[in-house]
Amino acid sequence: MQYKLPKQIYLFFSIGLLLAACGRNKKVDVSNINVNIIVQRFDADFDQMHLKPMNDQAAFLKKKYGAFYQDYIERILEAGSTRDTAYFATLRRVFSNQAYLDLKHEVDSVYPNMDKQNAELTDAFRRIKYYFPKVKVPAFYAYFSGFKGQTAIGDNYFAIGLDQFLGADSKFYPALIETFPHYISRRFTPDNITPRVVEGFVRENMFPESDDDKTLLSKMVYSGKILYFMDKTLPDVEDSIKIGYTTQQLQWCFNFKSQIWGYFLDENLLYESDFQKIQKYLNEAPFTPGLGEKNESAPKLGVWTGWQIVKQYMDKHPEITLAQLMADDDAQKILNESKYRPK
Repeated sequence: MQYKLPKQIYLFFSIGLLLAACGRNKKVDVSNINVNIIVQRFDADFDQMHLKPMNDQAAFLKKKYGAFYQDYIERILEAGSTRDTAYFATLRRVFSNQAYLDLKHEVDSVYPNMDKQNAELTDAFRRIKYYFPKVKVPAFYAYFSGFKGQTAIGDNYFAIGLDQFLGADSKFYPALIETFPHYISRRFTPDNITPRVVEGFVRENMFPESDDDKTLLSKMVYSGKILYFMDKTLPDVEDSIKIGYTTQQLQWCFNFKSQIWGYFLDENLLYESDFQKIQKYLNEAPFTPGLGEKNESAPKLGVWTGWQIVKQYMDKHPEITLAQLMADDDAQKILNESKYRPK
């Protein structure tokens, strides 16, 4: 037998869902959570290697920075083994090179201090601890790599490559256009540091992608969960920065969201597991081939769509916590219960 709910009960239930959604979007107070991040300037301490006795400074760096010093010398600079002081000769060549001096000058001018980043990272990791109290906050170091990587993650540390956050108009990036096309280097700005750190931390340290996630749908939902995590821990960061879009690309997605979804369905892409066929919907690019006119489409449309699916799923399930969402690997269930049908 079916029972018809009285209108007043239905109205109350609807208002309850609305209030729950509003509560979900409200920023939580994290001011009393004991996290205070200071990004230690490895780049400045490393520069002292050519101003002080090199052996003494190397010992100081090993003690202060632990595993990162060895990783930096051996894996990033590829200067040789730290077990043999022969690598000192490579470092002397680095320090005498005008390219190093020019890059150091630029880094120092953009980052005379990291007070803004310290405050942003502190707020973000307080929020992470709010939702995941047992998470271990790493030590944070700043370095520059010669444009080899924005971040480096290792044993209890998270390092930030400042040379790849100098600003979209930095004089260094045009010379690197084959490695970093403009659609990538335009995001090499100070405002991108905290979002990229949070994204890297959750992807690598907290919820790495499963090797079983082979279909486009599973990868869409996984990336959508990462972005939703960023929504909760970076509430003041613009959506365009979180996903790496221009404002025009973000608007394009909203304007054509039903066509994007229709394309995935019409082309039977959701359950496609051939990465060669689905990578263009997930990877960095200037646009997505096959969608839009005059190459105006946004890239990573699978990532953006996954984000919308997860947001709609969480709006429909206010009882589900962020921790429960991140632990749920059932992409099909999340899609089904999101009832994602953009119009």
